[in-house]
Amino acid sequence: MTPFRSVTVLGAGTMGAQIAAHVANAGVPVALLDVTADAARDGLKRARALKPDPFFTPDAAALITTGGLDGDLASLAATDWIIEAIVEQLDIKRALLARVDAARRPGTIVSSNTSGIPIASLAEGRSEDFRRHWLGTHFFNPPRYLRLLEVIPTPDTDPAVLARVTRFADHRLGKGVVVAKDTPNFIGNHLGLFGVIQVLRALESGAYTIEEIDAMTGPAIGRPKSATFRTMDIAGIDVLGHVARNLAERLPDEDARRAFTLPPLVAALIERGWIGEKAGQGFYKREKKDILTLDPQTLTYRAKQPARLPALEAARSIDDPAARIKALFLGSDKVGQFLRDTLGPTLRYAARVAPQIAHSIDDVDRVMQWGFGWELGPFEIMDAIGTPEALGDVFPKGRTRFRDGRVPPAASDLQILRSAKDRERVVKRNAGASLVDLGDGVLALEFHSKMNSIGADTVQMIQAGVKEAAANFSALVVGNDAPNFSAGANLMLLLLEAQEGNWDEIDLMIRAFQNATQALRFADVPVVVAPAGLTLGGGCEIALHADRVQAAAESYIGLVEVGVGLIPGGGGTKEMIARAVEHLPSAQIDLLPFMQRVFETIGFAKVSTSAADARRLGFLDEADRVTMNRERLMADAKALALERVSEGYQRPSPRTAIPVGGEGVLAALKLGVHLAWRAGRIGDHDAVVGRALAKVLAGGSLPHQTTVSEQYLLDLEREAFLKLCGEPKTLERIQYTLKTGKPLRN
Repeated sequence: MTPFRSVTVLGAGTMGAQIAAHVANAGVPVALLDVTADAARDGLKRARALKPDPFFTPDAAALITTGGLDGDLASLAATDWIIEAIVEQLDIKRALLARVDAARRPGTIVSSNTSGIPIASLAEGRSEDFRRHWLGTHFFNPPRYLRLLEVIPTPDTDPAVLARVTRFADHRLGKGVVVAKDTPNFIGNHLGLFGVIQVLRALESGAYTIEEIDAMTGPAIGRPKSATFRTMDIAGIDVLGHVARNLAERLPDEDARRAFTLPPLVAALIERGWIGEKAGQGFYKREKKDILTLDPQTLTYRAKQPARLPALEAARSIDDPAARIKALFLGSDKVGQFLRDTLGPTLRYAARVAPQIAHSIDDVDRVMQWGFGWELGPFEIMDAIGTPEALGDVFPKGRTRFRDGRVPPAASDLQILRSAKDRERVVKRNAGASLVDLGDGVLALEFHSKMNSIGADTVQMIQAGVKEAAANFSALVVGNDAPNFSAGANLMLLLLEAQEGNWDEIDLMIRAFQNATQALRFADVPVVVAPAGLTLGGGCEIALHADRVQAAAESYIGLVEVGVGLIPGGGGTKEMIARAVEHLPSAQIDLLPFMQRVFETIGFAKVSTSAADARRLGFLDEADRVTMNRERLMADAKALALERVSEGYQRPSPRTAIPVGGEGVLAALKLGVHLAWRAGRIGDHDAVVGRALAKVLAGGSLPHQTTVSEQYLLDLEREAFLKLCGEPKTLERIQYTLKTGKPLRN
């Protein structure tokens, strides 16, 4: 299948510019055109200032060229895919597409990013070749971060065109692609809006506050922290009004249209210009450091109030989202009543309209998970509740579930780890990790502690995995299907030992972790580590010791130990030193600039904003690879591991001659720490940690530049780590972080 060599995006508004940014993230040159070249440049400039950043790295923007529809439309003849992303008005889109039809070359694919206008109606009057190469591609905002892409073919769309766009979006853009039917607002906005309207009506009743509703529609039921009203403020209340109008105008019958009539409150907010975050106020308003909440009855703002709902507090102890939602939904309290009045109708509506808007109930679930951040899709939730009397007549006749198991992957090479576990291929397991047979001679090591933190169980299973792979497999892959690879070492265990003064026990813990990371590096079979999401502290150290890394594009990798008053002690400091100097042309070159960069990376606890950024920071090598689609990560890691086997992998030898700078580098780094302390940029304890890090980076107090072994540096970093564990201010930092999740500056 021919890859796209170039893409053109028409419209440099919020969505168009961000779509262009993400195409550039995929390494594909993209032209961004607007009414004028100046408008396109301004749109790109606004995109580059957005937070969160739509670009993996600032360098990605170099792949975008800007131009104007007035003078650059002829350039469409040289592009492979044209994405229209202009204003949501049928007549304006049609007029532009007529010009596109005249300028494009035959065979060029054209799609629209409309959020709800029927795709077939946009192509009326266009040439036969245009209609064969025409479809909808509905990206969700922000395109880099929200996985969902609804692809909407028409009866005229060539199946090969659908397959080409789907494959590119999946493999190169990292999208979860769902093919939707050409119905008003497709799947996501249709069901999402219905649910929002139920919640708005509950607010209109006066029985619930905004804070209570956001507490009941957030993580408690497997939704994002922004819940309902914060999400509306972020997306724009005016956008909500537009989507509702679009549905109300296009749905076929009067009853359906009435179901999408927004309460008067929304119109009142739009009329006042209180349309959310971009206007400074919506359902919430920020005043200096305070967050105020809208009183829907008086349209004034008041101080934000805590939501006191005992059922939510009780449900925190239920880890399984299906069990938690069922318990809350069936509760006899205020939370249960609210969910039955709002979530209940939404689930029943999804069951009723799914055959008209989607090709399967699995697609409906994927849309709500990938596009709206639901932990469980509507049909998974109905299966979890499983109570006909609570949900009404939604289940197939004679059944209390829609499916017997979980939602299957969309393709055989998605989530291969989960598939292996479903086939009962677990080789060994403890509380912290498991060994799973992925087939074809590849063993997987999966972490599954809370936030995949690394404790004694994990370390034990790393060693077991290396031995098992060497004895019975060809390769080892370390990874999981969780949102985060690992948040680092289990700080609670460390704190308890330090408070008891068990320094020998802490020393053994550090040695055990160092031995585990070294075992990964010097394994008899290739080890591929597959990080995704948070890959911090010890998680980063595991990745640093892989033969190869296959990283998810959205990998946030960093050595963050200084935040709790420590330095990397599991071989991370050693590995960053070795990487910084391994390609130097001469052992006598000045090492200070290289150690300064390492000092800044570790000392400032830098965390990559993407896998591409991790390469810039030195956490990934040139030989390491990146997977755009998170659900393909383990399959890609397995393929890389088998590739390393076929190349004739040989385990490396321990480094015995790593250049270090000795007293000269140590003095310079300590001077930098002192000057930063004198200038007030760092605190007293930051200076203590900085001096400890400087000593390791310099190779200790050696009198001159020389070479040392890996084991020498491991001993040095372990000694520094152990010493910092004895600092009262380090223990204060650990305690504060465990309590708040934030670093303490003391």
